[in-house]
Amino acid sequence: MELLAVVALIGIIASLLVARVADSTSLAKVKSCWHNRMDLNSAIERYGVVNGSYPSALSDLNIPDYFPGGIPICPVTGSAYTINATTNRIDGHTSSAAPGDH
Repeated sequence: MELLAVVALIGIIASLLVARVADSTSLAKVKSCWHNRMDLNSAIERYGVVNGSYPSALSDLNIPDYFPGGIPICPVTGSAYTINATTNRIDGHTSSAAPGDH
């Protein structure tokens, strides 16, 4: 009986930890998306200063000077970022995986 109680207690603790880790992972992905957007917006500004005009697409930034490892993608949705032609910035986007604008 004691062993059964210990196993049940360990199971309850494990279920609480799994839920906590899942929430942390989701939040980390949203924050990573935000940082990616800030890095991309910074690169767009640098490109504009160096070249006198903003890039027409993110592929213009796919050179080692800006992103040696390639253009990042959104870790939440897995989709590519796009430049807003009006503001020349990477806007947030809404995902069903994470509530709100990330």
